[in-house]
Order: sequence, then C-alpha cells, then structure tokens
Amino acid sequence: MRILHVDTASGWRGGQNQVLLAALGMARLGHEVAMACRRGGALEARARAAGLNVHALAFGGDLKPAGLLGLFRLVRRLRPDVLQLHDPHAISAGVLATRGRAPALLVATRRVDFPLKGWPSRLKYRACRRVVATSGAIRSVLERDGLDPACLRLVYEGVPDRAPQPGGREALAALGVPLSAPVVGNVAALSDHKDQRTLLLAAPEVLRRVPEARFVIVGDGELRPALERLAGELGLGGRCTFAGFRDDLDRLIPAFDVFCLSSHMEGLGTSLLDAMCFARAIVATAAGGIPEAVLDGETGRVVPVRDPLALAAALGDVLSDEARQRAYGAAGRRRFERQFTAERMVSESLRVFEEAA
Repeated sequence: MRILHVDTASGWRGGQNQVLLAALGMARLGHEVAMACRRGGALEARARAAGLNVHALAFGGDLKPAGLLGLFRLVRRLRPDVLQLHDPHAISAGVLATRGRAPALLVATRRVDFPLKGWPSRLKYRACRRVVATSGAIRSVLERDGLDPACLRLVYEGVPDRAPQPGGREALAALGVPLSAPVVGNVAALSDHKDQRTLLLAAPEVLRRVPEARFVIVGDGELRPALERLAGELGLGGRCTFAGFRDDLDRLIPAFDVFCLSSHMEGLGTSLLDAMCFARAIVATAAGGIPEAVLDGETGRVVPVRDPLALAAALGDVLSDEARQRAYGAAGRRRFERQFTAERMVSESLRVFEEAA
C-alpha cells in the first residue's frame, strides 16, 4: 500500500513517537510510506534521520491555508491509498484536502480520552472511513460522543522491545540522587491532565514510610514552575528532582525502582509501556486506558485519580517490598510481550487499513 502519515505537532511527545514507529514499521514491511509533518518540528528531524520520505509542510492549525494547500498538492502528487491522520489538526487538514475527490482512505487516530469539542469535531471524525482508538476507554468516549461504533477500531499503542541501556544509576547520581536510594520515577509532560501535583502531594506520606526514597520527574511543560514551587512548599527539597526533557529514557527508566503515572486523564500512556518493557513495577491511577495496561495486583497497583493518600499508600507498599517489585515487573514484562509491542501495533493498524478498503 501507499501510506501517507500526517501529523501537525511541533513538539515531541508520545504521540509523535507512535507516528514514527508506525511509519518505520510499515516501511520495513515493504509498504510505500511517506510522512507529512510540521516544518521545523521535532518529528521532521527525527523522521528524516530515520531515512523516511518526509514532506515538511506549514501546518499551524485547522485552517491555515499554507499547510492545507501543501497537503492538497501532496495528496494529488503521491496518490496514497491510505491517509493516517494522527492528531485533530491533521484530521481537519486531511478531510479538507480530499474534499470533492476521494483518492485515499481516511483513517483517523485518537490518542486522548477527552470528549470531542462540539459538532465540528464530530463531523470531521465522521468523514473518516475508520477511527482508531488507542484504548478501550477512548473508544467508549467516542461512542458517547456519537461516532458510529461500526467505524471504530481498537489498536493499542506499542513501543519497541529493547534491552535497558547501562548507566542509569550513574545518570541519576548526576542529578543528585544517591546510588542507594529507592527511586520513584515519573515520565510525562508537565501538564494538567498528567497531574504530577497528586504525586507531589503523596510524596511526604511516602517519605514518612520510606525516608530514603527519592522522586525523579522527567519531562517539561507549562506547569513546571508551579510544580517546583509546590515541591518547595511541601518541604521535599533535594528529595524531588525535576530532570526536564531527556533523550536517555532507555537508561533512566530501568534505574527506577517504581514507575508512577499519576494522570487524572490518560488515553493509555506510552511511558507505562516503556516501564513494562523494562520490567519495572508500576503504581498508576485509574485514568482512561491505564487499567487496560496495568492490572491491579498483578503487574502493579492502580489507585483512584486525584487521591494522594491512596497513591502514597500504594507507593509505600511497593517501595517497601523488593520481592513485590520483581513480581510486578516480571508480570508487566510478560504482558508487554503479549499486547503492547510496536510490531503488534503496526500489524493491527495495517489490518484496519485492509479491512476498511
């Protein structure tokens, strides 16, 4: 098949990594793959470095003429069989660029469990032959928002199966974390729905039970100043490290004793899948699709959203029990191999394209 992936984001988050993994996986299987992405964005640079056929366009919103016209011309030149539209702006551009003519099958991807914003959003999703939800929770939201269940398909996100990189504890030590300290790690954008605030509010209670524990928050975003102030107000001092954006997660995550995701809204959470790949014990909240990845009492602990005391109790229990950490990690690794690899995500996406066509 000739497949054109479209993503309009400027930054680099889990969604853009999924776009890159999908494009690379489909190209390796012999499909003719191209990518349309924002000019100057993080995805453009990484996709070019990976050797993909990249077309950088002036994306900047639903109706920015330059980006829309660029995609219109690109579709007519490449004549793809499938446009996979990976974010809401990409869906708008893809629908408008193919109005009047339908040279390609339109497949939208929805990665967040937020409700659709009014009838314009519903219309553009309904214009696509298929809508891929990356968790059952997202599919349920789309059904409640009026999309036809017959057009919805569930394809879980996936990450590559790879070995941990060495030097994780040394990297943490460079951030000021003692080599012997048990570490709770969080990897997520510092934004409202990721809710690191609840993790910080839980930290003092965790420290009462496990005084030597340390918290490492990896990621950046608009809430970083407020979260750093809160950590200071809570007296966390050097016990909580804000590491910022990092490109060495394959050595940092394996060095965490417990991986924690405290979101109050979450499509699925690809950082959880990374933690499962590296056999880390997980404590997470019951937001969106998280309970579909983390099985409470089997691969980790799942607690209510925005409940610092429940989160602290679960973190304290797991941090205090190394045998439980190993058991959760091993079970999570087995679940990852069955359900959440990038190869499985690519093959199930291709099946959606084929049956829709």
